[in-house]
Amino acid sequence: MEYSVQARKLTKRFKDFTAVDHVSFEIRPGEIWGFLGPNGAGKSTTIRMLCGILDPSEGSATVLGYDVQAEPEAIKARIGYMSQRFSLWGDLTVRENLEFYAGVYGLDASGARQQVDKWLDRSGLTDRQHEVAAALSVGFRQRLALGCAVLHRPQMVFLDEPTAGVDPVSRRQFWDLIDRFAEEGTTIMVTTHYMDEAEHCDRLAFIYGGRIITEGTPAQIKREQMPGVVLEIRTDRPVEALAALYKHAAVREAALYGVAIHAVVDQRESAPDVAAFLREGGFAVIGIEPIPPTLEDVFVALAESDRGVAG
Repeated sequence: MEYSVQARKLTKRFKDFTAVDHVSFEIRPGEIWGFLGPNGAGKSTTIRMLCGILDPSEGSATVLGYDVQAEPEAIKARIGYMSQRFSLWGDLTVRENLEFYAGVYGLDASGARQQVDKWLDRSGLTDRQHEVAAALSVGFRQRLALGCAVLHRPQMVFLDEPTAGVDPVSRRQFWDLIDRFAEEGTTIMVTTHYMDEAEHCDRLAFIYGGRIITEGTPAQIKREQMPGVVLEIRTDRPVEALAALYKHAAVREAALYGVAIHAVVDQRESAPDVAAFLREGGFAVIGIEPIPPTLEDVFVALAESDRGVAG
């Protein structure tokens, strides 16, 4: 099939609140497709509609060629779904959890044993297979939850905020597992509010306020959607300097980025004037230079622009 997922003006309302507002997108077979946005933007609601858990209020969508409203059970049998609150049995061991879900998916004893052993080895959980799930770190629990969702080798996997609350090292290891699935031909849709994770995606979309505000490859979005130049500014007091920068006429947007400030201006030539402005305000400017925009820079700029239009 040409597309693993096709959504057309997909909409979900809860009484007077529109959680997802006429979103349209397509996901090609074998790609990692990222759905980025802040908490409450509509990411989880969209995934739940695509998985056949929620009925759309308007619009349509197909997953693996099946209609989400007419054929939800056919979809559920062919996908893997790991939610933010994926249910593990805390008093069962790692192996027992995997064996339980293998039974849920209808794998026979031989097939279940083979898939469980394979996942234990792939995920680095072999040495912990006899530990109860409740005793695992968050990172290991996430690896176990992913294994439970993919034991039946689905054609399509939906991952909803899979690394929320996980430390950076465990996040990297989790993404290594996701990348391997994609290399083997599995289509993956992943939601996240961690902008750095989007670099792993083949294509992605930003959702804000229930609406998609841009879509494309990470490089394409950074190249085409950044309205201005990003200055990375390092000062002795970044929080106070951030507040001061909003008073400078050349600064469109500004946000903390670690211990630095990323400020969006119209042109590179504004850097000396911005530096002088901060020094006049009593700040020590350690460094200021134009840098390539990050996806977070782009998202903040687009979200602010979208908020202004909506307002």
